[in-house]
Amino acid sequence: MIIRFGYVSTAISLWDASPSKALTFARYGQLTEDGRREKLLSVTHQNLVNTERMIHYNIAHGIPLYRFSSSIVPLATHPEVMWDFVTPFREKWQELGSLVKKHRIRTSFHPNQFTLFTSPRDEVTVNALLDMEYHYRMLEAMGLEEEALINIHIGGAYGNKEETILRFHENFSRIPGKIKNITTLENDDKTYNSAETLAACLNEGVPFMFDYHHHMANLCAEPLEEILRAGFRTWERTGWNPKIHLSSPKSEAAYRSHADHVDPGFITPLLSILREIGQDVDIMIEAKAKDKAMLALVGELATIRGVKRIGGAALEWR
Repeated sequence: MIIRFGYVSTAISLWDASPSKALTFARYGQLTEDGRREKLLSVTHQNLVNTERMIHYNIAHGIPLYRFSSSIVPLATHPEVMWDFVTPFREKWQELGSLVKKHRIRTSFHPNQFTLFTSPRDEVTVNALLDMEYHYRMLEAMGLEEEALINIHIGGAYGNKEETILRFHENFSRIPGKIKNITTLENDDKTYNSAETLAACLNEGVPFMFDYHHHMANLCAEPLEEILRAGFRTWERTGWNPKIHLSSPKSEAAYRSHADHVDPGFITPLLSILREIGQDVDIMIEAKAKDKAMLALVGELATIRGVKRIGGAALEWR
């Protein structure tokens, strides 16, 4: 079994490398028309440059997974801005995509918690659709629209899970087919547990993005091994290895919050089941210390008998 690892958005080992530098609408409104465009361009350029720095960091360290920041482009979906962020940077977008493809880095996006399809308010669904299209446009600009993923949660229950999940399926059907084709659904830590999210995935024909920390915070009746085996089968049509999100609790009191690093003891039951199943998997580390946490965990797991480190962020479990 081979397990490959990645991290989210920002390699904190690099100096001043955030790919999520922001421009608020309040600040945007204070600028002249020329100043607004100049600021949009300058912030986006810096975020693209820092994204490129991250990709080179991943290449140098043998890190095969990376989640792009959703905030590369400021105010991309704001109704009073919604600007063309592709044309001015077409070459830079293409350079990023070429790097990713050349070095076979598996990439993804994870829109924020407001991108949901369960709300009874249509404007929320419309905004979610705009956000999905924004993420797809970035992938398209990089030429990665057929080999990256956009991962979302189902959303809130609004006091009635049964009615809400029906509304979710109705609203989810409004996503254009080309975007839905690269969309995954992730179990959450409060509302839709692993079994419920897996059922939604099977209904929609999309892959199940299993999050172990969320699963432990929001348990279902089904055994973990059963959830994993069924969840892994949802990936078969993609030709990709199943993907898992991994973090550990900050504390018992703040169980849902992510710790700086991943506690190997917390994930031992998961690793034992993965070894028994024998399925190659890719794991996205969501710890606060990001790349440092990921590399530390890989180093710790590599000391286990029968585990061989075969790359900067890849292990073979014999």
